[in-house]
Amino acid sequence: MLRKILLPSILAILAYGFWISPDFKEISAGVAIFLFGMLTLEEGFKVFSGGTLEKILQKSTDRLYKSIGFGFVTTAIMQSSSLVSVLTISFIGAGLIGLTQGIGIILGANIGTTTGAWLMAGFGLKVKISAYAMPMLAFGVILIFQKAKSLKGIGYILAGLGFLFLGIHYMKDGFEAFKATVDLASFSVDGLKGLLIYIGIGVLATVVMQSSHATIVLILAALSVGQITYDNALALTIGANIGTTITAVIGSLSSNIDGKRLAGAHFIFNVVTAVVAVVLMNQIIYIVEVISDFIGIANDNHTLKLAVFDSLFKVMGVLMFIPFVDKLVNFLNRTLKTKSLKGEDSFDSVRYLNDSALELPSISMAVITKETRHLYENAFEIITHGLNLQRHNIVSSMPLDEVIEKEYSKIAIDIDDFYNRKIKGIYGEIIDFSTRAQSHMAPEDIEILYKLKLANRDIVEAVKDTKHLQKNLIKYSKSTNEHIKAQYNTMRRDLAELLRNINIIATTDEEDVMIMLLSKAKVHTEKYDILANGTLDNLIRKGLVTNEMATSLMNDSAYAYDISKNLIAMANVIFIDNNSEMKNIGEDMLISDDEVDTILEKKEDS
Repeated sequence: MLRKILLPSILAILAYGFWISPDFKEISAGVAIFLFGMLTLEEGFKVFSGGTLEKILQKSTDRLYKSIGFGFVTTAIMQSSSLVSVLTISFIGAGLIGLTQGIGIILGANIGTTTGAWLMAGFGLKVKISAYAMPMLAFGVILIFQKAKSLKGIGYILAGLGFLFLGIHYMKDGFEAFKATVDLASFSVDGLKGLLIYIGIGVLATVVMQSSHATIVLILAALSVGQITYDNALALTIGANIGTTITAVIGSLSSNIDGKRLAGAHFIFNVVTAVVAVVLMNQIIYIVEVISDFIGIANDNHTLKLAVFDSLFKVMGVLMFIPFVDKLVNFLNRTLKTKSLKGEDSFDSVRYLNDSALELPSISMAVITKETRHLYENAFEIITHGLNLQRHNIVSSMPLDEVIEKEYSKIAIDIDDFYNRKIKGIYGEIIDFSTRAQSHMAPEDIEILYKLKLANRDIVEAVKDTKHLQKNLIKYSKSTNEHIKAQYNTMRRDLAELLRNINIIATTDEEDVMIMLLSKAKVHTEKYDILANGTLDNLIRKGLVTNEMATSLMNDSAYAYDISKNLIAMANVIFIDNNSEMKNIGEDMLISDDEVDTILEKKEDS
């Protein structure tokens, strides 16, 4: 309801302002151009963030101080704390970083925003900045139309900076002209009342513009021409710091629980820092005066003093929060809890897919891969129960002959029910998310995404084949005919061994172990094809099984063969890196099954 009212209200206010004052129109146009410049700048940085940013991220956030430094540097470069906040939420959603690291980045980003205030106060308002904007726009637009991805990125960055500078120029000129008509400084309010009123105005302005940078620039432009008082400008700055959390909160709505926790941390940090700043306002202003005198800022240069204040109260907030980060994480974990699945009747849902991950193709790929692994975990459970085995026995070191002796249930489980609750919904979400992510990807990324889609399809097909296999497998594994019973128990044993090997592949980082186990699985798949190896013909010829048994065995061995092929194909994509050394493992296999076992045993002994 609020959203429906807010947009028409803003448009009505703008239309009325345009009607009564052409100077207000120039200020508004400056804000719009500035915001468009920020969007363009963000688009440019996104071009260079794929892959490189993630690698730097993982190496630069293993300590809290590194996370703070990463947040500061990226925000100072990108000049957008909103972009850094949204990207950090997507990193957490993808599982690339933890909540503590994310909070560190947010703390650093808050300090990083102060660089924008210094640039505008020290440079942007002192020279005719539009003279720099025009060539940047000209070169930027030319580069945007180039085919090369890197040139496009540089073009967007140049155009973004050009629009930022042009927006500042129009805001400053608009306020200077506006002063001749209306003196906004006459509406200043002193004391605590004025502090609270202007904090509220700063919050509102930042919520509307979705950018604290734009609010700060607007404040500096108004302050530079005397349209607002210095005290009210300080209050507006505090309000802008609170308002900027709205972007993170909005970005977290489509994220997972950790993304929401990070947005909560961002909100708590900014609000608490603002409250402390209000309580200690007189002391902070005194320290600002001391620092200004020390670094040579003139007594009447309120724009640079505002930059000093902005830096001081944000650094103060970070220093104040650092000792309590772990406690804040514990509080958020207790307060914002994951909705637990209750009982066997519950439906499982996606864990990693969220719209914030669509910001970067590499993040999209990461969450799709993680969600596919989640889908396989559920499929592992269903296939295990379909084989009438227990999962914890398969993943243990228990001998496989003992594993198949321990039944899961006396009756067949309902695989359709399991499929509807734990496979169907997740699979549909993965395919839908992949389709949306694909529109932002390069051709080489789309090729990898296609393989991930196939891996998901392989998982689903393996579950469906298990359903077809289940009825006769349970029936004949208890048969009084020892020959048919042995064949079905062999199927169960072989599939149990495959699931165990895939589990090892999924939990090891040693590439040679992955290769060996997957090679072994492929050899087994070929070896136990009863049609190809003559086992079925031998049973029929010697009259060891009935015609009905032979037909069932022939069909079910095909299902078991397909389950193995699908799971191996899935494991090749999901658990083994897609590089030249690891592709198409086993296609030209030159080593035997026994050789694989020997190599693995030697490695285990070593």
